[in-house]
Amino acid sequence: MPRKNQDYGNIGGEKGSMSKKQKTLVQSNFNPKDSLPVVDDLTRELRSFFLPRGYPMPPGLAVGLHLVNKFEDRFDNLDGYMEEHAKLKLVASRMSQSVVSLASFKGKERFFVCTGTIVRHMPSKMTILTSASLVGGHGDEAKIVNQLKIKVRLPGGKLVEGKLWKYDFHYNIAVVNTKSFPELHASHIPCEVQLNFESPQTNLVAIGRCFESGELMATSGTLLYKSSRLDCQELLMSTCKITKAGIGGPLVSSGGNFVGMNFYAENETPFLPVNMLWKCFKHFETFGRVVRPWFGLRVGSLWAEKLSICEEIHNSFPNARGVYVEMVSDGSPAAACGIKVGDIISKLDGVALSNAQEFHELIWYKTESAVGFAEGMKVCVLRPSDVCEFYVTLNAEVVDINKSNRWPVPKPEWIYPSTNNDDSDFTFVQDIPKSYREEPLSDLYAKQPSGYVPYYSEDTRSFLNRKSSASGSYFSVE
Repeated sequence: MPRKNQDYGNIGGEKGSMSKKQKTLVQSNFNPKDSLPVVDDLTRELRSFFLPRGYPMPPGLAVGLHLVNKFEDRFDNLDGYMEEHAKLKLVASRMSQSVVSLASFKGKERFFVCTGTIVRHMPSKMTILTSASLVGGHGDEAKIVNQLKIKVRLPGGKLVEGKLWKYDFHYNIAVVNTKSFPELHASHIPCEVQLNFESPQTNLVAIGRCFESGELMATSGTLLYKSSRLDCQELLMSTCKITKAGIGGPLVSSGGNFVGMNFYAENETPFLPVNMLWKCFKHFETFGRVVRPWFGLRVGSLWAEKLSICEEIHNSFPNARGVYVEMVSDGSPAAACGIKVGDIISKLDGVALSNAQEFHELIWYKTESAVGFAEGMKVCVLRPSDVCEFYVTLNAEVVDINKSNRWPVPKPEWIYPSTNNDDSDFTFVQDIPKSYREEPLSDLYAKQPSGYVPYYSEDTRSFLNRKSSASGSYFSVE
């Protein structure tokens, strides 16, 4: 380790100890164009590694920093030796010839990376289902980025070009076509899957594939009895914990049935169920786009709400079933017909509801053609605050809702290893004599996909200590 109270170089090359405030400042994202100029071989090597991958340069080139939220981060919790893990690994392996990785490029710089599933396999082309984040703007996810090139990493490592066919930003789905290969096959995706909300503890497997290495990844989890907080209400949730590389990948049951397409959240995984995916496909083929009705309300499954809400509902309607109205937009069709926050929608056109997923699917059944928008739906409403039941007619509007939709994905950033010691020492590369910098850095970082590794990692220790021993310098890393 460097000596205590030793002066360290900063971005500007001045000497001085790093304060707590300075440590905090470097944790924010940096624009690659604002990074250090090419002044020596070290900086040149770093630029050639990070910038083509769309990552920012490390501020100050501090060895203590490490890069988080990378597309190379793996997820895999099935390496145990339990019988359950063996079964789930078999499920993932059977899906492997249908799972690919995709990356979009703007010029020579990589734009986004995600996973995809082959859903159609024809003699001349394959159709891949994936996330629209592959082509969406980072600052505005409702706009497609022009002149992007798409590359597809196939099982086995082969790299081919892909072409965007259709996309929808509200549901965050994209369909990419590429050349067909006989050794691959389409995943069997049923048109409809009934998820058992009465017994949500069903094993699920989230599958992904790394773009650069081509490695398959899988992690397990269960269905959650809750709705996603993202704008897309049709999303469901699982306890599978994936990384950014798994966005757009398949979620399958322990029996191997395709359940949905995964997106990203920090501790849980939102997914769009297969029923909705197929409806989007049908709209792509019928209308050329997804035609979605808008009612201006947000609903959640009744018994997934807070206990205080459940208590109020039970006291007013002990046997109530349906969906809970969580939000009503001003001036919306829902507001116009008298629906309020706190109401319970128990029936749609005479069909009893038990969860939010059924609510959304019934709406789609009513709007499979544009004519359905004008018909309206008879809605049975329970109002616990007044202990009353009444019926209203709910009409839909067709609006462009892409602009209000957001699918947050964490950006890559440089951070220091977490520590409770404000006086922690960090070694800056600028303090290492140039004679130490003879090692080909591309080889060093190829071993560590995380990029600029913490100074205590094995590769960095051996690299710096070897250089130190050769020169007789005091510098060493413990």
